[in-house]
Amino acid sequence: MSYYIIIRGPLGCGKSTISEELSKRINGKHIAMDRIVDNPKLVIREKEEGYISQKNFIQANEIACKEVTQLLKKDRPVIFDGNFYWKSQVEDLISRLDFPHYVFTLKAPLEVCIKRDSERSKTHGEIAAMVVHKKSTSFNH
Repeated sequence: MSYYIIIRGPLGCGKSTISEELSKRINGKHIAMDRIVDNPKLVIREKEEGYISQKNFIQANEIACKEVTQLLKKDRPVIFDGNFYWKSQVEDLISRLDFPHYVFTLKAPLEVCIKRDSERSKTHGEIAAMVVHKKSTSFNH
């Protein structure tokens, strides 16, 4: 049976760690949405309300869906991992992929997210952690 999973939440809450491990266990494809958005060859960044724009995340959805649609048709599960701090991005992705799906919102205290980010080899910084935490925890899906 084919399905996809969206794992969303603030930076440093464990999304990538869980997504990578889960994709191994279920022989799924892990799609790191932030890597698509952060690639200037794929998405030209625009700001909206001080955040990466909804438009940019919708573009990332378009790019990801081109790859994963065929995998899902072949019954390979897909795990999307990202902040998904715009509700419109989650809804757009679901509307593009007509397959069973699950959305999980991971939560962690801001202090934990800042600490985990500081322990990475490439950190985003305390301000980014605070801003993304505020936006990504503003709704549940």
